[in-house]
Amino acid sequence: MKVWIVGPAHPYKGGGARHTTELAHRLTAAGHDVIIESWRAQYPARLYPGRQTVDEPEGEPYPRTRRKLAWYRPDGWFAAGRRLRGADLVVFALLTPIQVPAYLAILAGLGRRRRDRTVVICHNVLPHERRPGDVTLVKTLLRRAGAVLVHSKEQADLAQALAPSAHVTVAAMPPHLPGSGVSVTRTQVTAQGPGTVRLLFFGIVRPYKGLDVLLRALAQAADNLTLTVAGEFWGGTASTEKLIAELGVGDRVTLRPGYLPASQIPDLFAAADALVLPYREATASQNALLAFAHGVPVITTTAGSLAEHVRDGTDGLTVMPGDVDDLLRALRTISEPHTAARLRAGVRQPDPGPGWDTYLRALVARR
Repeated sequence: MKVWIVGPAHPYKGGGARHTTELAHRLTAAGHDVIIESWRAQYPARLYPGRQTVDEPEGEPYPRTRRKLAWYRPDGWFAAGRRLRGADLVVFALLTPIQVPAYLAILAGLGRRRRDRTVVICHNVLPHERRPGDVTLVKTLLRRAGAVLVHSKEQADLAQALAPSAHVTVAAMPPHLPGSGVSVTRTQVTAQGPGTVRLLFFGIVRPYKGLDVLLRALAQAADNLTLTVAGEFWGGTASTEKLIAELGVGDRVTLRPGYLPASQIPDLFAAADALVLPYREATASQNALLAFAHGVPVITTTAGSLAEHVRDGTDGLTVMPGDVDDLLRALRTISEPHTAARLRAGVRQPDPGPGWDTYLRALVARR
């Protein structure tokens, strides 16, 4: 089958670009003829305050990647659709409604007779922090596409509500972790002190991810807990620094703002005893699997599908979203002697193979 994937790939960073790239590699390994139609300019800078592209690949780049799409060249969108008419399947990676106008133009270029051979992969059906027009844009795209693939039952229900006649399929998001040639063992990292339990918050810092909930719980937890926050801060660090000062936890919290290259991730996780995902809401995240790949247990809320990979009490702890008291309970548990080591001993390395086999079957079924 000749497959074109429309979505971000290296030099764009983040889970969406890694997923697009890994999907192309997996489809190729399964015998399909795959091309990625990517972007040379995906968003205006004012709509994406973080860093968009990177020099160091986060995984193995896909060699057959074309970078012709640009947000400021809508004439190129329709032309891309005409160029993709020879494909047996066109896959759109939807990460944000900002992409929808381009995707609608590509669909128009494909023509009505080819639309039944299209699939929209919704990383989020709707964004966690919505702008005016988001619902209308996504609704229009889902109603015009041939099929929709989502990563949870909750997201399927939302997609079906927006597009009642759409063919919606659910498949769990398989692992697509950042690659690195660096290997660091935990014994190479100097502990901060006897009995210290080192917590990690990793990734882009946005309100729905609940860092403020974690900080409020940390302020009431045992003094042997420390926290490192590593990632890009949308809107800057000022509000977080103010909250840290108000809570009096400045001596236990370290901020590492900015993008972290894939080669530095092993060091970061080697210096952690647990990854914390205090999200208020979520669809899916690779961070729990990333932690497990580095032998680190996870404390996570049950928002979306975050807790699906975590075995409560075995390789992590689960808590209710947005609940400071419940997160405090988990922090008190992991602060107890030997608990972090016990949970770490229960961590299993993720096996991406079966998840990807299921995902590819769901993607190409009935096409």
